[in-house]
Amino acid sequence: MTNPNQQALEKKEPTQSERFMSKVVSEFGSSVGEVALTNFQKRLAQNYFVALDSVLRTTEEKRLKKSERYRDPLPVIWSNVNMDKLARDVVAYARIGFDPSQPNHINLIPFKNNNTGKYDIGFIEGYRGLELKSVKYGLDVPDFVTVELVYSNDYFAPIKRDANHPYESYEFEIKNPFDRGTILGGFYFHSYTKTPEKNKLVMMTIKEIEKRKPDHASPEFWGGEKDKWVWDEKAKKNVKQGTETVEGWYDKMCWKTVYRAAHSDITIDSQKIDDDYLRLKQMESDFAEAEVEREIGANANGKIIDVTPPAGADPDPKIEEPSSQGEMDFEINPNDIPPTGGTEGPDF
Repeated sequence: MTNPNQQALEKKEPTQSERFMSKVVSEFGSSVGEVALTNFQKRLAQNYFVALDSVLRTTEEKRLKKSERYRDPLPVIWSNVNMDKLARDVVAYARIGFDPSQPNHINLIPFKNNNTGKYDIGFIEGYRGLELKSVKYGLDVPDFVTVELVYSNDYFAPIKRDANHPYESYEFEIKNPFDRGTILGGFYFHSYTKTPEKNKLVMMTIKEIEKRKPDHASPEFWGGEKDKWVWDEKAKKNVKQGTETVEGWYDKMCWKTVYRAAHSDITIDSQKIDDDYLRLKQMESDFAEAEVEREIGANANGKIIDVTPPAGADPDPKIEEPSSQGEMDFEINPNDIPPTGGTEGPDF
């Protein structure tokens, strides 16, 4: 006769991956009226689990490295993640087609929700993800989107639509590909093969590009000076020792800024808006509200914060990355956030 206690011991507890998939399957079924997921949808859900598992481990490691005085007491682990909200969000992003295993699609950012005492997961669209969304939901999607930086040794001549030119175009020549000089600006071009009269050329000076650069941009990406840390054998810890200059990937970051502007400029078709898109916009709103709450908490009883944007302010809002303890730091641009899916060289 089998011992009931032995049976209980032999009963295998579901893994965290299985619990995650169960939540996603349940949420997907309630969304579309079907419980079964396609193989593609299952693969996407698994990609979200793998990516988030890695992010949680890395964030928890950074939390533990902080001194107890500045460390958030809540561990950044699966049991402290708001799983109901996460499942709904994953379903919405997966149905749109965002894949965290693909470079520059989507970035997963844990941040603490002080109202629930759990970690919510922020989803920050990479520049390729922004392209995916604009193509799927765009009103009049161009046949081609061209994005270029213009250097001092290049030849660039815009052709605007007028009495002598039936549609917009441009002339562009890289005269010396191995010595293009300094960046003067950039442009993007929406072109339509069958209806060229819809062509649209937008130019951005380097000053306009840098307006989108956050005040505290990461020097690893944009270049510049950063704190230099060295190991102190006596103190058994890293200590700050001056600064060092980092080259970064300035050209790539400028190009990505123009690229994001090019796809943000594609109007969304209201007839294509579905529940997933509305869910996505709600998540963006929730993330923005959390940022405001964090800002207020960090600056309470301090100087007055003017949150009114000045006239002519950059229409592309800056999205911040959370600190290692799961709460958010400020003034970090989405261009600065490396994707969950990995990178190759400067393709952050």
